[in-house]
Amino acid sequence: MALAELGRFSPPEAYIIVGLLEAEGIPAIAFDTGSSIVEGSIAALIPVRVMVDEDDLPIARAAIRAA
Repeated sequence: MALAELGRFSPPEAYIIVGLLEAEGIPAIAFDTGSSIVEGSIAALIPVRVMVDEDDLPIARAAIRAA
């Protein structure tokens, strides 16, 4: 299992997308969320990577488009 980047999103968007994908049965994880602790008040400007299994990438992209 190798992870592939679905995209980079604002923190709220990333968590919504992860929830949407998991509701569709596609495991997903948000990376770089700890940056907000380090960066402080500019956390909303730091993109969060949403990662999925590379085999699930086409299905995940289709799920995001459908939403």
